[in-house]
Amino acid sequence: MVLFLFLVIVLVVVVGAVTLAVVGGGESGALPDAAPERFTDPLPLDRPLRRADVDEVRFPTTLRGYHMDDVDDVLGRLGAELAERDARIAELEAALAGAQATAVAGPALLEGYEQRGAEHKGNEGGDQ
Repeated sequence: MVLFLFLVIVLVVVVGAVTLAVVGGGESGALPDAAPERFTDPLPLDRPLRRADVDEVRFPTTLRGYHMDDVDDVLGRLGAELAERDARIAELEAALAGAQATAVAGPALLEGYEQRGAEHKGNEGGDQ
């Protein structure tokens, strides 16, 4: 019976101490409300994206994961940037293919003109 009373007294003291610690809270009073985490977009708007820019993106978490709107915005921006780069690469590859075709066909085109030019010069010298 003495052990039971001792355990009840200890339980009351512990519950009282925890209650005072939580409710009393010290001089500052109640804890301030935490500001909700909002996404701040670190991606630069004034230059093309780099790998390091994408590595710096961190989304704040919510109860069930990430804010879908924040993730959708970043993925949309990355998709648009990649589409621009793909179009520019295709444009440059087409220009390069055209330049290579001209460079390959160029000597063959000039050979015909060189032979005609030599024949023409020969005819001019024989006519005089």
